[in-house]
Amino acid sequence: MVIKELTKESAVDIAGDAVRRGASAAEVIMRRRTEFSVSVRMGEVETLQESTDQGMGLRVFVEGRQASVSGSDFSRDAISSLIEEAISLARATSPDDSAGLPEPDEFATSIEDLDLYDDSVEKLSTEDKIELALRAERAARSVSPLITNFEGGGFDSASGTMILANSLGFAGEYSGTKYSIATVPVATENGKMQRDYWYDIRRKLAEMESPESIGEQAAKRALRKLSARPVHTQSVPVVLEPNIARDLLGDIFQAASGEAIFRKASFLVGQLGERVANERVTVIDDGRIRGAVGSRPFDGEGLPTRQTVVIRDGILESYLLNTYTARKLGLKSTGNASRGLVGAPGVDSGNIFIKPGSATPAEIIGAVAKGFYVTHLMGFGVNIVTGDYSRSASGLWIENGELTFPVQGVTIAGNLREMLKSIEMVGNDLEFRGSVVSPTLLIGEMTVSA
Repeated sequence: MVIKELTKESAVDIAGDAVRRGASAAEVIMRRRTEFSVSVRMGEVETLQESTDQGMGLRVFVEGRQASVSGSDFSRDAISSLIEEAISLARATSPDDSAGLPEPDEFATSIEDLDLYDDSVEKLSTEDKIELALRAERAARSVSPLITNFEGGGFDSASGTMILANSLGFAGEYSGTKYSIATVPVATENGKMQRDYWYDIRRKLAEMESPESIGEQAAKRALRKLSARPVHTQSVPVVLEPNIARDLLGDIFQAASGEAIFRKASFLVGQLGERVANERVTVIDDGRIRGAVGSRPFDGEGLPTRQTVVIRDGILESYLLNTYTARKLGLKSTGNASRGLVGAPGVDSGNIFIKPGSATPAEIIGAVAKGFYVTHLMGFGVNIVTGDYSRSASGLWIENGELTFPVQGVTIAGNLREMLKSIEMVGNDLEFRGSVVSPTLLIGEMTVSA
């Protein structure tokens, strides 16, 4: 067998060959991708990288034992050696009753076109891509003479095709693209510097925020942090802007992931059907939104992606599972398996978001007599097992419903259990800038300490 081109048929043939050589079952993943990245600073290109590669991963099962290998050589001898290596490794591992491919009736039976590919990536020259990055930087510099430097920024694009096939009859393929633009300006006043950023990530170039808008927003965010100061320790309402609320949503995903649940390493263990958040909170994972960054027609095991309500009106309704974690918990996969070329499938979200409410961001801020509007978080101070939460933060102080002065050098602290239950307002400003997104959130009380 010599593979001249990555196809579903060749993936099926390799999986079948592995079974003929002694595997109980086999799964093949093939990936072809092209990536481009340019970083700019002060009008000059700092780094530029472009690469095209393809690879294959093989996972085999031998009587409850599994192993995986990967390679990029598609010659007959290399593939034969890869199969033999995988089977030999599997025989040397310990059996696991939960390991194995999904049941045949669970696989996706049709591969829907979710509009994930944009041919603009093929038409953009290197000069065009560099210019997109420079336009964002120029726009930021034009906002104010106080924008004196940059700590990064650039343009990235990626395109590729993913093929998955196994010995139980599944074979699927899809292609996708992704673009991102970012800039990180530094504002200086009286010798004091502040940095901030803005960005956009989309499947389609035409749907991206303009480089000028990204640059202007980034500059304004940096400028509003000038003259920041700490505040004294107190317990107050905290408003999380969407970019920060998505961090909280990321913590929810980790806690609801089947990998954390079956290992009993989450504060959400044993909470299905229980209230874990305010009734205003609904968390949805949807891997089938057309054109969205986190969408795909099937997951890393060939199961159809779907919409899963994780939290509905504050009640924990579902965990997010692949086949292995579902079997460990006596449940069914939610189509959230993720795959690299090597290793067992993990668990990942599709497009996970908090369902928007009816309040505007201005109305949320206006409802706070005294509190903290958080625009930046630093460090890693979240314990998913206990829910304990402590992060360094900066932002703007709220007095009488108005943003007053910038704040930095403080920590916000609480516990995820109480934080979720004390979300008092949910904004209407949900925007799919990436695959993990949230509207503005108002948490009734957290400790803000210097």
